[in-house]
Amino acid sequence: MTTTESRPPAGGPSEQPGPVVRTTAGAVRGRREEGLAVFRGIPFAAPPVGEARFGAPRPARAWDGIREAYAFGPPPPQDLGLMAGPGLIDVPEGDDWLTVNVWTPDPDPAARRPVMVWIYGGAYRIGHAGSPGYDARRIAADGDLVVVTLNYRVGMEGFAHVEGAPANRGLLDQVAALEWVQDNIEAFGGDPGQVTVFGESAGAGSVSSLLVMERAAGLFRRAIAQSVPGPYFSDALARDIGGALAAEVGLRPTVADLSTVDPRRLTAAGEALGPKMPRYLDRWGQAAPTVTPFAPVVDGEVLTSTPWQALRAGAARDIDLLVGHNRDEYRLFVAMAGELGRITEEGAASALRVFAPGPDGAQAYRTAFPGASPSELYERVQSDWLFAMPSLRLAEAQHAGGGRVHFYELTWPAPGSGGALGACHGLDIPLLFGTFGADLGALLFAGAEPSGEALALSSRFRSSWTAFARTGDPGWPAYDPEERLVQVLDAEPVVTAYPEEASRLLWEGHDFPPLPLL
Repeated sequence: MTTTESRPPAGGPSEQPGPVVRTTAGAVRGRREEGLAVFRGIPFAAPPVGEARFGAPRPARAWDGIREAYAFGPPPPQDLGLMAGPGLIDVPEGDDWLTVNVWTPDPDPAARRPVMVWIYGGAYRIGHAGSPGYDARRIAADGDLVVVTLNYRVGMEGFAHVEGAPANRGLLDQVAALEWVQDNIEAFGGDPGQVTVFGESAGAGSVSSLLVMERAAGLFRRAIAQSVPGPYFSDALARDIGGALAAEVGLRPTVADLSTVDPRRLTAAGEALGPKMPRYLDRWGQAAPTVTPFAPVVDGEVLTSTPWQALRAGAARDIDLLVGHNRDEYRLFVAMAGELGRITEEGAASALRVFAPGPDGAQAYRTAFPGASPSELYERVQSDWLFAMPSLRLAEAQHAGGGRVHFYELTWPAPGSGGALGACHGLDIPLLFGTFGADLGALLFAGAEPSGEALALSSRFRSSWTAFARTGDPGWPAYDPEERLVQVLDAEPVVTAYPEEASRLLWEGHDFPPLPLL
């Protein structure tokens, strides 16, 4: 593969010379932007429509000539109302959902820089690599490395159980994108032997899944998982929820039936079922209150076990892992529901009953957190169940399996809403990318200019993450279950024993098995 320089046609988005890179499917022309070469919307797989609907991703169709890689590809079908935010009013349309974007200091095949591949979150139901909050230029520039972001199918197209279709199609899309990286990234100046996958929330769940998927073996060397979500569905639960999703549009959960509905209209099934899920508590258990009908499925083929189980058995002992969570994860969702400070004793008791581990979990929480208000108990047990303890147990499982792992906790509070949001879910994204005014960052930073403290912490995030991608060492000691040393990320970062000891003891010995059909 060779790299050349070419000038975009008159009237194009840039009159500056743009680099041209030849990929396995054809040549693409990018743009020069702030010292980087940027390529957007490169197909890594064929559009999954028509006969390919609900199938595993297929190779991208080759093209002749030079394809302009100036614009992000369209997002996969989803409820775009949930993506509201600066820069997201107008989104591209079309069926080319499966695309990658590349930021590189120099598309020189001889450079062989480390590569970071970002996987977005969004509860496995929304997400778009073109979101302004995922502008990767600061990571690429500060770390002097290549950054790739990718689209993958979400919601009905990517994660619903559909008879006649493979499970976890969104994960298979991610594997296909990583295969594209192996085949093509050298031409963009990257080293295919130095690939780090990183993601947040559902993106961290995806990273955790990729760690233990046989199909992803050998496609990356390091992994960063930010706020790992605990819910994985058993095959039986996924089938039952899939039937309920299809029923929302009056169909059976089969490829034949669901393929008759336009992908953009089929998103209505998930939108309709979500608010109704709490009614299924006696049938779907802990999955019901999440109002998210999508998660990775332990189907026995694409995903044969949960990440915690497989890591303990040594599935990723050769992969360096960086994992962590934010202190006040669930407060974001309480705030978005308009319930900050309004949780009743009844609400706290219900959350403890559903989510606290063990038969005496509710009382154990009250004993461990004496004097905690209903709001504090409600937030704590759901932060622990949904993100904090799955992240900690992932680190413990990796260590038990013979792998190396580093751990962090973000405790710096978001300045938006007068600091009431604390170190909530998603705060790490604008800090890592430096995108304080975009997407969730606009809420968490209230549209104000970031303080010097915020900028310093943001720079620390990028330097630690990119150092890990380059060397496997983010700058603090590896985690082990004896000392339990973690990097606490705050205005004054410090390395200390894991701060959430009370929660850790409550969850000690608890596994995160696939959620069952009751």
